[in-house]
Amino acid sequence: MSLYETKAEVSPESVDVIDDVLLELGVDGWSLLQDVIVKQAWIIGIFQGEAESRARWTELQPLLTAAGVAPIGDVNVRALVDQDWRDSYKAHFKASQFGRLHWVPVWERETFKHASGEVVIWLDPGLAFGTGNHETTRLCCERLVVLAEQAGSRVGGLRVVDAGCGSGILALSAAKLGFKHVEGFDNDPEAVRVSEENAALNELTGAVTFFTGDLVSGLAGRQADVLLANIQADVLMRFVGELTGAVAPGGALVLSGILAIELERVKAVFTAAVPGWQIESRVMGEWSDVALSRPV
Repeated sequence: MSLYETKAEVSPESVDVIDDVLLELGVDGWSLLQDVIVKQAWIIGIFQGEAESRARWTELQPLLTAAGVAPIGDVNVRALVDQDWRDSYKAHFKASQFGRLHWVPVWERETFKHASGEVVIWLDPGLAFGTGNHETTRLCCERLVVLAEQAGSRVGGLRVVDAGCGSGILALSAAKLGFKHVEGFDNDPEAVRVSEENAALNELTGAVTFFTGDLVSGLAGRQADVLLANIQADVLMRFVGELTGAVAPGGALVLSGILAIELERVKAVFTAAVPGWQIESRVMGEWSDVALSRPV
């Protein structure tokens, strides 16, 4: 039986609502793709046969409607004949560059060229790696690249912790940038498994330690020179003590997953908790980050 793809364009503003629908209601078989550069987003499902593909959309559509989401234009159902299912994603996965760091789709491995001194993270949507195009991930990575540049020859001695590592893209990027002591944790064991698969894809097995933990157990007893937390604003504020307490003197805390409308509240909470720390922020689209520096 042939594989069939069901694809519907949705508004970028609805992505988080759709994600909540898929997670909270346990709807499987669907993926979200978003390109923040062209400001487009799609929900895509790959199923066995046309009948199942259409039936699964019939099940999903009322759930989206109840959440206030409607597709843009027609829903496309097509057979994926004589091709790898991942080929259907290729049009939406583009290489990105952050200083000397590149995030590149794995199918460009044989053709992608980069200058001497630059490094590459290979992305594979089949391993749930995503494109890294979401603003929150990009904001964190841009901060990470700057911190690596500022560290210079000291970079190998600095400790990086990625709290809520997801697919591991930030922790693995840190390793590629020269940080030698990198850990990443997530409260979802599946995220840890995927992170380890992505480490193998990038020949970084053992270069990053991934483990299962939450913001209490994962940070207990740890002091990071760079602590990354791309989670969501309410969680960041709830665990302000654990996050700030895990930053070493002279270290940096990079927070993301913060809606722009939540930015001032997050800054106020962290400023009150650590009034002597330097704090700055940026906005990208609807999202923002907060970067704090602990005094030496």
